[in-house]
Amino acid sequence: MESLVLKPEKLDIDYDEESDVLYISVGKPREADDSIEPQEGVVIRTRNGELVGITIVGLKNRISARR
Repeated sequence: MESLVLKPEKLDIDYDEESDVLYISVGKPREADDSIEPQEGVVIRTRNGELVGITIVGLKNRISARR
């Protein structure tokens, strides 16, 4: 199994309210070379085995569904 390197020096968080999408980047947002979708609407992005970001689609619905 491939390991993932985590180096969370700084998180850059951006929320697009109109599209209801949360973007979390580790450091400055950068292009990924691979991504996985562990569940629908959640995308984990990596570059050279290092986590570069997470995208969550439908954040409001996910939060309200837990209440």
